[in-house]
Amino acid sequence: MTKIIAEIGWNHMGSLKLAKKMILEAKRNGADFVKTQIFSVENLKKGPWDKDGRREIYKKAQLDYKKYKELFDYAKKIKCKFFASAMSLKDAELIKKVNNKLIKIPSMESRNISLINYCSKNFKHVIISSGTSKFKEILNSCKKIPKTKLTVLHCVSSYPCEFADVNLPKINLFKKKFKSVGFSDHTLGIEASILSLKYNPTYIEKHFTINNSLPGRDNKFAILPKDLRSLKDIIIKNNLANKFQGKDFLKCETEARKIYSGRWNKK
Repeated sequence: MTKIIAEIGWNHMGSLKLAKKMILEAKRNGADFVKTQIFSVENLKKGPWDKDGRREIYKKAQLDYKKYKELFDYAKKIKCKFFASAMSLKDAELIKKVNNKLIKIPSMESRNISLINYCSKNFKHVIISSGTSKFKEILNSCKKIPKTKLTVLHCVSSYPCEFADVNLPKINLFKKKFKSVGFSDHTLGIEASILSLKYNPTYIEKHFTINNSLPGRDNKFAILPKDLRSLKDIIIKNNLANKFQGKDFLKCETEARKIYSGRWNKK
């Protein structure tokens, strides 16, 4: 069955109390995994984020080893699988110190071969988003990652992403090359995620928050707990409805077959 990754990213704005609340609400409403992001503002190059206030947001939201470890231990305590994206090699090293079972390489670093090789060697499973990369570039990036420990997420890195740009059929192209393929959905709402179930993705990743009014762009288009619960319920129903139950009539039809069949026959 398709698993849900609730991406809290830096929506917590560096508040561990808020981050823990997000992890708990994601767990309660059906998330199979919760993910954050590890980055250091001292490594951030100059860019438009210096003029629109994002650098200050990043400063508040960055997690060091101690903070990430505290969140990881909290998630473990409530039996929630928790992991992170690495923006650089140093970030991946920090994540490994806490746990080396799972890591994500975000779209913008999907061509960072040194980071990809490090993750392949040091983590048991690697998820990589395909946004911003050409198809051939993703194939090249994933060459040194064993397919048994790799998941590729189809992704369009536009925030929020318009429906005309979602490009869901690309999932099938990835499925021809990789065993595990998912969908990182940046559209508003959960409709695109629901539509992606047609392609049986291993994972669906959605940005998650508990309040769309919190600071930062990601909080604005992230889904709320009620949306996450709705998506989880639909995934469960989709799994049940698409389970093959045999070619003959089902047990639940026994009464209708026995009692009601032929009851309108004329003598």
